[in-house]
Parts: sequence; C-alpha cells; structure tokens
Amino acid sequence: MAIHPTALVEDGAKLGAGVEIGPFCIVERNAVLGEGVRLLSHAVVKGHTTVGARTVLHPQVVLGGEGQIRRNDFTEGRLVVGADCVLREGVTMSCGSRNGGGITTVGNNGYFMAMTHVGHDCHVDDDVTFANGAVLGGHCEVGQGVILGGMAAVQQFVRIGRGAMMSGLSGAPRDIIPYGMAIGLHATIGGLNIIGLKRRGLPRAAIHALRHAFRDVFLTPGGSMFDRARAAKEKWAAVPQVQELVDFVLAESKQGIAPADPSRVRSDDE
Repeated sequence: MAIHPTALVEDGAKLGAGVEIGPFCIVERNAVLGEGVRLLSHAVVKGHTTVGARTVLHPQVVLGGEGQIRRNDFTEGRLVVGADCVLREGVTMSCGSRNGGGITTVGNNGYFMAMTHVGHDCHVDDDVTFANGAVLGGHCEVGQGVILGGMAAVQQFVRIGRGAMMSGLSGAPRDIIPYGMAIGLHATIGGLNIIGLKRRGLPRAAIHALRHAFRDVFLTPGGSMFDRARAAKEKWAAVPQVQELVDFVLAESKQGIAPADPSRVRSDDE
C-alpha cells in the first residue's frame, strides 16, 4: 500500500493489497477498498462503501454519501462499486435508503466521466458508459452496456434496458427499452442501437428479428402495445433478444414505457 501523508484513513477501514491513496483523500472507517484500488487525490469514500479491485477514483470523487432525500435519517445504507471502474473528476454515488432496499450497486468495468451521479438505491450493471454530467435519480435500473450521452438525465424509478443508448441533453421520464436509441427532452425511441448490436456480435438474423419486432410493437397501429408485445413474444420465441425486449415491455413499470417517434426512426429500423 501507498498512503500519502496528507490523506486521512480512519481506523476500521479495510484496504486490499496494492491500494494507493493520494493527497488529501479521506477514507472513513466503514469503507472497504479492494486490491489495487487507486484514489488519486481529494477523493472521499464515506459510509458503508465497498470499492472493487483496480477501480480508480479521480480527484473530487465522493462515494457513499447518504441518499439525497429530505429529512433522511437512515445511516446504514450501503454502496457497492464493482471492479475495474473508472470514476473521473467529481463523480458522486449515494448509498441506499431505508425505503429502497438499503443498497446502491454499480457493476464492473463502468466508465463514469466527470460530474456524473448515481442516486440512492440505483442498480447499474456492467460495462456502462456515462458521459460528462449524466445523472440518475433514485431507484433507477440501468442494464449492461448502456451508454448515456453528456448531460443526459434519468428520472427516479426509470429502467433503461441492456444495450440502450441515450443521446446527450436527453431526459428520460419513462423506461427505455433494451437496445433502444433514446433522444429528446422527454425522450422517445428513435429506433434501435444497430451499431451497438453489431458490436455485440449479434447474428444478422437476430438483428433482423429485432427490427421487425420493434416495428410490430411500437410502429404498427391497432390494439395495445402490450397485446402487440405478446404477439411478438410468440412470433419470435426462438430469438432471445426479442424475448428480452418484449419481457421488458410487459414487466411492471412505475413510469411506463417511452414511446417510439416515427419521425425519428431511420429507414433501416423500419
């Protein structure tokens, strides 16, 4: 371990092998830092926070603050951050709350650019990318491989499905489907994240099926979206990605599903 003489590490903090703690950092007594974690300078790890191996905290990162809730009196909330994450300048992540399960989780290999925020009781999966200033309200769920553009804002209790992408300056008051492309002040779906699907190595047949299922569920008139989703689930029973999309639509949602905007859908998504 290497701890700068100006850093403050409270008794009780657990530090793994190879941890580096730079100038003016604070690590409180209930913190756990995994093997090879690096705090570059002026970073703060508060509360019941666990940081996974090899994660790097840049200057002014604050982890494990209490949930930003009026009259919050819950001090036992936890924050768990996975391995191999990069948290750039000014990133903040809050602990869980009494009414939200008590824990906030962030997966492995996330890249969080400057001034991003993960609110209390959020659950963020692996391999996400949050561009500068992207923020999550409390209780959000973010799937594997999601990309949030700069200054994107996600309202509390919203779900963002795996492989989805939000453009910069977009706001999500409703759930974003897996593999969707979300855009706008009150984000609508402008098609599928085709580039992301190709980068995942999905077979052409699966992408083709997803395109047709998206069209049938979101762009075809007649009946309810849920009836069309059930029909798509039966029609493409052999395509796991379609099953994932329609299961997301049919699952319980506190905020509802963001609709598609036909004017934004590219021809290759139709």
